[in-house]
Amino acid sequence: MKDANPDPIKVKKTEHPKISKVTVHPLVLLGVVDHFNRVGKISGGQKRVVGVLLGALRGSILDVSNCFAVPFEEDLADPNVWFLDHDYLENMFAMFKKVNARERIVGWYHSGPKLCTNDIKINELFRKYTPNSVLVVVDVKTNESDGIPTEAYIAVEEVHDDGTPTTKTFDHLLSEIGAEEAEEVGVEHLLRDIKDSSLGSLTQRINAKLAGLCGMLHQLDEIHNYLQLVTSKQLPINYQVMYKLQDMFNLLPDVELSDMVRSLNMTSNDQMLNIYVACVMRAILALHDLINNKLANRESERNEDEGKKVPKSVAAADQSKDEANAEKPAKKRT
Repeated sequence: MKDANPDPIKVKKTEHPKISKVTVHPLVLLGVVDHFNRVGKISGGQKRVVGVLLGALRGSILDVSNCFAVPFEEDLADPNVWFLDHDYLENMFAMFKKVNARERIVGWYHSGPKLCTNDIKINELFRKYTPNSVLVVVDVKTNESDGIPTEAYIAVEEVHDDGTPTTKTFDHLLSEIGAEEAEEVGVEHLLRDIKDSSLGSLTQRINAKLAGLCGMLHQLDEIHNYLQLVTSKQLPINYQVMYKLQDMFNLLPDVELSDMVRSLNMTSNDQMLNIYVACVMRAILALHDLINNKLANRESERNEDEGKKVPKSVAAADQSKDEANAEKPAKKRT
Protein backbone atom coordinates (compact mmCIF):
# COMPACT_ATOMS: atom_id res chain seq x y z
CA MET A 1 0.00 0.00 0.00
CA LYS A 2 1.42 3.38 -1.04
CA ASP A 3 1.94 6.15 1.40
CA ALA A 4 -0.81 8.76 1.24
CA ASN A 5 1.55 11.60 2.08
CA PRO A 6 3.14 13.25 -0.95
CA ASP A 7 6.86 13.14 -1.51
CA PRO A 8 8.80 16.08 -0.14
CA ILE A 9 9.53 18.87 -2.56
CA LYS A 10 12.95 18.55 -4.15
CA VAL A 11 14.94 21.52 -5.36
CA LYS A 12 17.38 21.11 -8.21
CA LYS A 13 20.72 22.83 -7.80
CA THR A 14 20.58 24.86 -11.01
CA GLU A 15 21.52 28.45 -11.74
CA HIS A 16 18.59 30.81 -12.03
CA PRO A 17 18.61 34.16 -13.83
CA LYS A 18 18.61 37.29 -11.77
CA ILE A 19 15.15 38.62 -10.88
CA SER A 20 14.69 42.26 -11.85
CA LYS A 21 10.96 42.78 -11.25
CA VAL A 22 8.04 41.08 -9.52
CA THR A 23 4.54 41.16 -11.01
CA VAL A 24 1.76 40.48 -8.50
CA HIS A 25 -1.67 39.46 -9.79
CA PRO A 26 -4.93 40.72 -8.22
CA LEU A 27 -5.82 37.18 -7.14
CA VAL A 28 -2.81 37.22 -4.82
CA LEU A 29 -3.91 40.50 -3.23
CA LEU A 30 -7.42 39.16 -2.70
CA GLY A 31 -6.04 35.98 -1.15
CA VAL A 32 -3.78 37.87 1.26
CA VAL A 33 -6.57 40.22 2.36
CA ASP A 34 -8.97 37.29 2.86
CA HIS A 35 -6.31 35.44 4.88
CA PHE A 36 -5.72 38.50 7.07
CA ASN A 37 -9.44 39.05 7.66
CA ARG A 38 -10.05 35.42 8.61
CA VAL A 39 -7.17 35.36 11.07
CA GLY A 40 -8.12 38.82 12.33
CA LYS A 41 -11.50 37.55 13.51
CA ILE A 42 -9.66 35.19 15.86
CA SER A 43 -6.68 37.29 16.92
CA GLY A 44 -8.32 40.70 16.74
CA GLY A 45 -6.23 41.85 13.78
CA GLN A 46 -3.00 42.12 15.80
CA LYS A 47 -1.08 39.27 14.17
CA ARG A 48 0.53 39.20 10.77
CA VAL A 49 -0.19 36.34 8.41
CA VAL A 50 2.24 34.28 6.32
CA GLY A 51 1.62 32.36 3.13
CA VAL A 52 3.24 30.86 0.03
CA LEU A 53 3.50 32.53 -3.37
CA LEU A 54 3.02 30.50 -6.54
CA GLY A 55 4.01 31.50 -10.03
CA ALA A 56 6.68 31.23 -12.69
CA LEU A 57 9.84 33.01 -13.77
CA ARG A 58 9.60 34.51 -17.26
CA GLY A 59 13.02 35.77 -18.17
CA SER A 60 14.03 38.21 -15.47
CA ILE A 61 10.43 38.96 -14.41
CA LEU A 62 8.85 36.89 -11.65
CA ASP A 63 5.12 36.42 -12.29
CA VAL A 64 3.23 35.72 -9.03
CA SER A 65 -0.19 34.40 -10.05
CA ASN A 66 -1.51 32.56 -6.98
CA CYS A 67 -0.96 32.00 -3.27
CA PHE A 68 -2.21 30.03 -0.29
CA ALA A 69 -2.11 30.53 3.46
CA VAL A 70 0.15 28.62 5.85
CA PRO A 71 -0.32 28.17 9.62
CA PHE A 72 2.17 30.48 11.29
CA GLU A 73 2.77 31.50 14.90
CA GLU A 74 5.39 33.77 16.44
CA ASP A 75 6.23 35.27 19.79
CA LEU A 76 5.99 39.04 19.60
CA ALA A 77 8.30 39.41 22.59
CA ASP A 78 11.01 37.10 21.19
CA PRO A 79 11.43 37.20 17.38
CA ASN A 80 13.56 34.04 17.46
CA VAL A 81 10.53 31.97 18.50
CA TRP A 82 8.27 31.17 15.55
CA PHE A 83 6.58 28.18 13.95
CA LEU A 84 5.61 27.37 10.36
CA ASP A 85 3.82 24.15 9.44
CA HIS A 86 5.99 22.36 6.83
CA ASP A 87 3.64 19.41 6.38
CA TYR A 88 0.69 21.67 5.62
CA LEU A 89 2.80 23.58 3.09
CA GLU A 90 3.88 20.44 1.23
CA ASN A 91 0.38 18.93 1.19
CA MET A 92 -1.19 22.14 -0.10
CA PHE A 93 1.44 22.56 -2.81
CA ALA A 94 0.89 18.96 -3.92
CA MET A 95 -2.82 19.70 -4.42
CA PHE A 96 -2.13 22.99 -6.21
CA LYS A 97 0.32 21.18 -8.47
CA LYS A 98 -2.45 18.82 -9.60
CA VAL A 99 -4.56 21.81 -10.63
CA ASN A 100 -1.81 23.78 -12.38
CA ALA A 101 1.55 22.10 -12.86
CA ARG A 102 3.14 25.27 -14.23
CA GLU A 103 2.86 27.12 -10.94
CA ARG A 104 5.84 26.61 -8.67
CA ILE A 105 6.77 27.94 -5.26
CA VAL A 106 8.52 31.24 -5.93
CA GLY A 107 8.55 32.77 -2.46
CA TRP A 108 6.36 33.79 0.42
CA TYR A 109 4.37 36.74 1.70
CA HIS A 110 3.36 38.33 4.96
CA SER A 111 1.03 41.18 5.86
CA GLY A 112 3.78 43.34 7.36
CA PRO A 113 3.33 46.22 6.87
CA LYS A 114 7.13 46.37 7.23
CA LEU A 115 9.99 43.91 7.40
CA CYS A 116 10.49 42.04 10.68
CA THR A 117 13.67 40.86 12.36
CA ASN A 118 12.97 37.16 11.82
CA ASP A 119 12.16 37.47 8.10
CA ILE A 120 15.68 36.38 7.13
CA LYS A 121 15.32 33.11 9.04
CA ILE A 122 11.88 32.45 7.59
CA ASN A 123 13.25 33.18 4.13
CA GLU A 124 16.03 30.64 4.68
CA LEU A 125 13.36 28.06 5.39
CA PHE A 126 11.60 28.81 2.11
CA ARG A 127 14.89 28.52 0.21
CA LYS A 128 14.58 24.76 0.75
CA TYR A 129 11.67 24.86 -1.71
CA THR A 130 12.97 27.54 -4.09
CA PRO A 131 16.58 28.80 -4.24
CA ASN A 132 15.68 32.39 -5.16
CA SER A 133 12.94 32.87 -2.59
CA VAL A 134 11.21 36.24 -2.94
CA LEU A 135 9.44 37.98 -0.08
CA VAL A 136 6.43 40.16 -0.90
CA VAL A 137 5.18 42.37 1.92
CA VAL A 138 1.50 43.24 1.37
CA ASP A 139 0.10 46.18 3.32
CA VAL A 140 -3.55 45.23 3.83
CA LYS A 141 -4.40 48.58 5.45
CA THR A 142 -2.94 50.90 2.86
CA ASN A 143 -4.61 53.97 1.39
CA GLU A 144 -5.07 54.85 -2.25
CA SER A 145 -2.66 57.75 -1.94
CA ASP A 146 0.16 55.49 -0.68
CA GLY A 147 0.68 53.82 -4.06
CA ILE A 148 0.68 50.08 -4.66
CA PRO A 149 0.38 47.96 -1.49
CA THR A 150 3.26 45.57 -2.29
CA GLU A 151 6.98 45.63 -1.60
CA ALA A 152 9.23 42.86 -2.97
CA TYR A 153 12.56 41.75 -1.51
CA ILE A 154 15.18 39.09 -2.21
CA ALA A 155 17.91 37.83 0.13
CA VAL A 156 21.50 38.72 -0.78
CA GLU A 157 24.90 38.33 0.84
CA GLU A 158 26.22 41.49 2.45
CA VAL A 159 30.01 41.76 2.42
CA HIS A 160 31.60 43.85 5.17
CA ASP A 161 34.70 45.96 4.66
CA ASP A 162 36.18 45.05 8.03
CA GLY A 163 36.61 41.39 7.07
CA THR A 164 33.84 40.03 9.26
CA PRO A 165 31.77 37.13 7.93
CA THR A 166 29.08 37.95 5.41
CA THR A 167 25.49 38.26 6.56
CA LYS A 168 22.15 37.89 4.87
CA THR A 169 20.08 40.96 4.14
CA PHE A 170 17.16 41.91 1.91
CA ASP A 171 17.56 43.76 -1.35
CA HIS A 172 14.58 45.70 -2.70
CA LEU A 173 13.03 44.62 -6.01
CA LEU A 174 10.75 46.50 -8.34
CA SER A 175 7.13 45.38 -8.01
CA GLU A 176 3.99 46.07 -9.99
CA ILE A 177 0.37 44.95 -10.15
CA GLY A 178 -0.36 43.08 -13.36
CA ALA A 179 -3.21 40.94 -14.59
CA GLU A 180 -4.35 38.99 -17.60
CA GLU A 181 -7.43 39.95 -19.57
CA ALA A 182 -9.69 37.50 -17.73
CA GLU A 183 -8.49 38.79 -14.36
CA GLU A 184 -9.07 42.40 -15.41
CA VAL A 185 -12.68 41.57 -16.30
CA GLY A 186 -13.20 39.92 -12.92
CA VAL A 187 -11.66 42.84 -11.02
CA GLU A 188 -13.80 45.35 -12.91
CA HIS A 189 -16.89 43.28 -12.07
CA LEU A 190 -15.98 43.28 -8.36
CA LEU A 191 -15.36 47.03 -8.38
CA ARG A 192 -18.69 47.57 -10.08
CA ASP A 193 -20.45 45.63 -7.33
CA ILE A 194 -18.85 47.50 -4.44
CA LYS A 195 -19.37 50.95 -5.94
CA ASP A 196 -21.44 53.25 -3.74
CA SER A 197 -24.62 54.08 -5.65
CA SER A 198 -25.35 57.11 -3.47
CA LEU A 199 -22.40 59.01 -4.92
CA GLY A 200 -22.90 60.95 -8.11
CA SER A 201 -20.57 61.05 -11.06
CA LEU A 202 -19.35 64.54 -10.16
CA THR A 203 -18.49 63.45 -6.62
CA GLN A 204 -16.62 60.43 -7.94
CA ARG A 205 -14.57 62.56 -10.32
CA ILE A 206 -13.72 65.05 -7.58
CA ASN A 207 -12.69 62.26 -5.19
CA ALA A 208 -10.56 60.66 -7.90
CA LYS A 209 -8.80 63.95 -8.61
CA LEU A 210 -8.21 64.55 -4.90
CA ALA A 211 -6.76 61.07 -4.50
CA GLY A 212 -4.53 61.64 -7.53
CA LEU A 213 -3.29 64.97 -6.19
CA CYS A 214 -2.59 63.44 -2.78
CA GLY A 215 -0.65 60.62 -4.42
CA MET A 216 1.36 63.08 -6.53
CA LEU A 217 2.16 65.16 -3.44
CA HIS A 218 3.34 62.01 -1.64
CA GLN A 219 5.61 61.11 -4.57
CA LEU A 220 7.02 64.65 -4.70
CA ASP A 221 7.80 64.47 -0.99
CA GLU A 222 9.69 61.21 -1.56
CA ILE A 223 11.67 62.79 -4.41
CA HIS A 224 12.47 65.80 -2.24
CA ASN A 225 13.66 63.62 0.64
CA TYR A 226 15.79 61.52 -1.72
CA LEU A 227 17.46 64.60 -3.23
CA GLN A 228 18.16 65.96 0.24
CA LEU A 229 19.84 62.69 1.21
CA VAL A 230 21.92 62.77 -1.97
CA THR A 231 22.88 66.40 -1.37
CA SER A 232 23.99 65.61 2.18
CA LYS A 233 25.99 62.62 0.80
CA GLN A 234 24.02 60.13 2.86
CA LEU A 235 23.10 58.29 -0.33
CA PRO A 236 25.17 57.79 -3.49
CA ILE A 237 24.12 59.44 -6.74
CA ASN A 238 22.01 57.21 -8.96
CA TYR A 239 22.31 58.61 -12.46
CA GLN A 240 19.31 56.66 -13.74
CA VAL A 241 17.11 58.42 -11.18
CA MET A 242 18.64 61.75 -12.15
CA TYR A 243 17.94 61.11 -15.82
CA LYS A 244 14.31 60.30 -15.02
CA LEU A 245 13.95 63.49 -13.00
CA GLN A 246 15.51 65.48 -15.82
CA ASP A 247 13.02 63.98 -18.28
CA MET A 248 10.20 65.00 -15.94
CA PHE A 249 11.47 68.58 -15.77
CA ASN A 250 11.84 68.70 -19.54
CA LEU A 251 8.16 67.80 -19.94
CA LEU A 252 7.07 70.73 -17.78
CA PRO A 253 5.92 73.80 -19.77
CA ASP A 254 7.82 77.08 -19.62
CA VAL A 255 5.37 79.38 -17.85
CA GLU A 256 7.52 82.46 -18.48
CA LEU A 257 6.89 82.53 -22.25
CA SER A 258 4.58 85.31 -23.43
CA ASP A 259 2.33 82.90 -25.33
CA MET A 260 2.07 80.62 -22.31
CA VAL A 261 1.29 83.55 -20.00
CA ARG A 262 -1.34 84.89 -22.39
CA SER A 263 -3.03 81.53 -22.85
CA LEU A 264 -2.91 80.86 -19.12
CA ASN A 265 -4.49 84.23 -18.38
CA MET A 266 -7.18 83.70 -21.00
CA THR A 267 -8.00 80.26 -19.64
CA SER A 268 -8.06 81.58 -16.08
CA ASN A 269 -10.28 84.51 -17.08
CA ASP A 270 -12.70 82.20 -18.88
CA GLN A 271 -12.91 79.94 -15.85
CA MET A 272 -13.37 82.89 -13.50
CA LEU A 273 -16.09 84.29 -15.77
CA ASN A 274 -17.96 80.99 -15.61
CA ILE A 275 -17.65 80.96 -11.83
CA TYR A 276 -18.84 84.59 -11.63
CA VAL A 277 -21.88 83.94 -13.83
CA ALA A 278 -22.73 80.85 -11.79
CA CYS A 279 -22.52 82.83 -8.52
CA VAL A 280 -24.74 85.62 -9.94
CA MET A 281 -27.31 83.09 -11.13
CA ARG A 282 -27.31 81.39 -7.76
CA ALA A 283 -27.84 84.73 -6.00
CA ILE A 284 -30.70 85.67 -8.37
CA LEU A 285 -32.40 82.32 -7.86
CA ALA A 286 -32.03 82.67 -4.09
CA LEU A 287 -33.63 86.17 -4.18
CA HIS A 288 -36.41 84.85 -6.42
CA ASP A 289 -37.16 82.05 -3.98
CA LEU A 290 -37.09 84.53 -1.09
CA ILE A 291 -39.61 86.84 -2.80
CA ASN A 292 -41.90 83.93 -3.66
CA ASN A 293 -41.70 82.73 -0.08
CA LYS A 294 -42.65 86.16 1.28
CA LEU A 295 -45.58 86.47 -1.15
CA ALA A 296 -46.80 83.02 -0.20
CA ASN A 297 -46.59 83.84 3.52
CA ARG A 298 -48.46 87.12 3.01
CA GLU A 299 -51.20 85.37 1.02
CA SER A 300 -51.58 82.70 3.68
CA GLU A 301 -51.84 85.35 6.43
CA ARG A 302 -54.51 87.20 4.42
CA ASN A 303 -56.53 84.02 3.97
CA GLU A 304 -56.32 83.32 7.69
CA ASP A 305 -57.62 86.82 8.52
CA GLU A 306 -60.51 86.49 6.07
CA GLY A 307 -61.33 83.08 7.47
CA LYS A 308 -61.66 84.56 10.96
CA LYS A 309 -64.04 87.35 9.77
CA VAL A 310 -66.35 85.18 7.67
CA PRO A 311 -67.66 82.97 10.50
CA LYS A 312 -68.79 86.06 12.55
CA SER A 313 -70.93 87.47 9.71
CA VAL A 314 -72.40 84.08 9.00
CA ALA A 315 -73.29 83.63 12.68
CA ALA A 316 -74.96 87.06 12.78
CA ALA A 317 -77.02 86.26 9.68
CA ASP A 318 -78.13 82.94 11.15
CA GLN A 319 -79.15 84.64 14.39
CA SER A 320 -81.28 87.23 12.54
CA LYS A 321 -82.99 84.48 10.57
CA ASP A 322 -83.84 82.62 13.77
CA GLU A 323 -85.33 85.74 15.32
CA ALA A 324 -87.45 86.41 12.23
CA ASN A 325 -88.77 82.86 12.20
CA ALA A 326 -89.66 83.11 15.88
CA GLU A 327 -91.72 86.33 15.36
CA LYS A 328 -93.86 85.01 12.46
CA PRO A 329 -95.91 82.40 14.43
CA ALA A 330 -96.56 84.92 17.18
CA LYS A 331 -98.26 87.35 14.72
CA LYS A 332 -100.58 84.64 13.36
CA ARG A 333 -101.88 83.78 16.83
CA THR A 334 -102.88 87.34 17.52
